[in-house]
Amino acid sequence: MNTLAKGLSYVFHPLLLPTGLFGMLAAFFPPALYPVKIETQLYFVLFIGIITFFLPLVNLLFFRQFGVIKSFTMADRGERVRPFLFITILYLAGTFMFYYKARIGPEDNVFKLLLIIDALVVASFLITLFYKASIHSLAICGVLGILLPLTKAAEDGSLFVPFLVTLVLAGMLMSARLQLNAHTPRQVLIGAVAGFAIAFTGMLFLF
Repeated sequence: MNTLAKGLSYVFHPLLLPTGLFGMLAAFFPPALYPVKIETQLYFVLFIGIITFFLPLVNLLFFRQFGVIKSFTMADRGERVRPFLFITILYLAGTFMFYYKARIGPEDNVFKLLLIIDALVVASFLITLFYKASIHSLAICGVLGILLPLTKAAEDGSLFVPFLVTLVLAGMLMSARLQLNAHTPRQVLIGAVAGFAIAFTGMLFLF
């Protein structure tokens, strides 16, 4: 069971979920990524992966190399503060780059989704200053909070199955964090509620 739990924790790591979300939307509901053209959405997803996964991963490798963090699990809340701060800065800088260089503005779906993801990352950092919530739970439930309104908006039902699959995966991932004793049930619950509430509210407000 622990092997499966570790596998789920790695495959659905919070840093991978933005790429997964945009990849899912490109595959099942391309209009959600307006104004990115359908023929260039794959490249866009890859670029998102570089900004939201590869660069933060390099950042974590440096922190590990110089002893800022003892391990990539960052079991101690205090260890998480500086890495989370740098990751937050990277995400915000990425969104600014899309706005400034790619001319993707507040009226565009992609920019709105990026803002919601940024809000989730900022919330993760702020919560970590005071409490060790489950960021895995926050991230996966944030994806659910984004997908729920989009599933309703996709009148052809194209996102219904992806939403159900994500819902099941969210339950499995939260169970995995408990199985590994990485978090208490309260920490998992707080992460889940915060992630869903921020993302869902952001969707209602921005869309």
